[in-house]
Amino acid sequence: QEQLVESGGGLVQPGGSLRLSCAASGFTFSNYAMGWFRQAPGKERESVANISWTGGYTYYADSVKGRFTISKDNAKNTVCLQMNSLKPEDTAVYYCNALLGTTTAFGWGQGTQVTVSS
Repeated sequence: QEQLVESGGGLVQPGGSLRLSCAASGFTFSNYAMGWFRQAPGKERESVANISWTGGYTYYADSVKGRFTISKDNAKNTVCLQMNSLKPEDTAVYYCNALLGTTTAFGWGQGTQVTVSS
């Protein structure tokens, strides 16, 4: 059974940083590209960042480019999202998932709440 467990969220002031982690199990992690997504209240879930199965290629949404960094550790079956210079509009529940082309491979985990507020 595939499982994705996100952690690392919290309350942070604007301009602050957080590092999110996603622990994956139940599938061959090294064979999959991975992505981070977020869903703000009243909005649809959106893609934030993707990373290729080897970790050699990354993609970022324009809204986070230059502030967020995605990384993948195939030895530890984890994908992380380093978030710097956080803004109130980054407030959302953040999720990870494996990618199959332009779609997600598995069901969603519980996510981790990120709140950016002074």
